[in-house]
Amino acid sequence: MQDIYLPKIFRISNSSDKALFDALRDADPYISVHDEMIGQLRELVKIMNPSLKLTEEDYQRLISQQVGSTPIGDYGVWVYYPWSRTLVHLLDEEEFVEVRTNRNRNKITKEEQNLLRTKCIGVAGLSVGQSIALTLAMERVCGEIRLADFDTAELSNLNRIRTGVHNLGLKKTIIAAREIAEIDPFIKVQIFNEGLQEQNLDAFLGSDRKLDLYIEVCDGIEMKLRSRFKAKELMIPVVMDTNDRGMLDVERFDLEPERPILHGRLQSFINGKTIQVTGENRMEIINAILNFDTLSERMRLSMMEINKSINTWPQLASSVVLGGAITTDICRRILLGEHRVSGRYYVDLDEIFSGK
Repeated sequence: MQDIYLPKIFRISNSSDKALFDALRDADPYISVHDEMIGQLRELVKIMNPSLKLTEEDYQRLISQQVGSTPIGDYGVWVYYPWSRTLVHLLDEEEFVEVRTNRNRNKITKEEQNLLRTKCIGVAGLSVGQSIALTLAMERVCGEIRLADFDTAELSNLNRIRTGVHNLGLKKTIIAAREIAEIDPFIKVQIFNEGLQEQNLDAFLGSDRKLDLYIEVCDGIEMKLRSRFKAKELMIPVVMDTNDRGMLDVERFDLEPERPILHGRLQSFINGKTIQVTGENRMEIINAILNFDTLSERMRLSMMEINKSINTWPQLASSVVLGGAITTDICRRILLGEHRVSGRYYVDLDEIFSGK
């Protein structure tokens, strides 16, 4: 059960699905059932008639027209979440997406939303990456998402990762995938439980279906670099958030295939098409990427205390959630063709709220 992250979808107007659905109910009489179909149908018919002030009679008439001869209990889909033993009655995909994304209009137009449904995004690293993945799903910036992380949730992660104590010890990929499924069971999710590795990098970035955009928020410096070289080879744009000073990197390898990785900051370390990370040059490479002089004062002080008074660099929930927001925003702009420029950007709350 700990490895299960995909819901089961039943369309019980289909006889084979109905048999499986009935068998599930018979096998577990204690399944929790949540049925708010009437409320969803009321939203749907209101959305289809935005200029009308509907009366209760109008709602009943329009809902009756919408479902036709189909019994309400058979309309749409039933979604089973095995990890919580819960059945939820939902509109089927087209109507579900229409209602769920309706409040995006027209900050995202219907045509843009349909385009975003065709996009596939990969997220590697699920600390700030979890916030990014969930925000991408909520805004429905893609129709498919790939998640990579090797780690499990620990108590010290709960200062920034949105999950409950009942998920301690569970893979971060499973936690994120389940929450996406609970937000939107029609988004296709694929997980890479071992994190990014040499043997799965092609599958993650796209040996079958190439990513439209790669969000790199790995902790490991070797894979941070190796995956970036591969994304450049495949001409996949890369976005990276560092959750300090709201720093965001955009690398448009799709538009600039000869562009040096990380804005040329690592040119002196490149040998051929690779960078050899050693114990001697590791901190130099990290400094070249981040530029310690540009970090926030508290982050600089913290970096000096790693392996002395603290175990690793700090991450705050507010910074991680901000990273989820600004990364989702720039990804949407890139996928819709609104942003075509590479660079390093800051949404620095210390500066904005300094009072100067």
